[in-house]
Amino acid sequence: MSAVPELDPSRCPLCGQLNRCAMEVERLTGEKQPPCWCTQVDFSTGLLARVPAEAQRLACICPACARPR
Repeated sequence: MSAVPELDPSRCPLCGQLNRCAMEVERLTGEKQPPCWCTQVDFSTGLLARVPAEAQRLACICPACARPR
């Protein structure tokens, strides 16, 4: 049986870069953060569909991957 790698909620599930999620920073540090950049972005259905099932609703997409192409 193979081990499933642990998901890191501070990293983008698409590219692995830091996602800079203020909500995750607040959860980890207990320090109040300003609203996260992601609350100002509209994530397309197509982009969200690219997130692996095991990471959905567990790790934020980073700003670079969220940027419209």
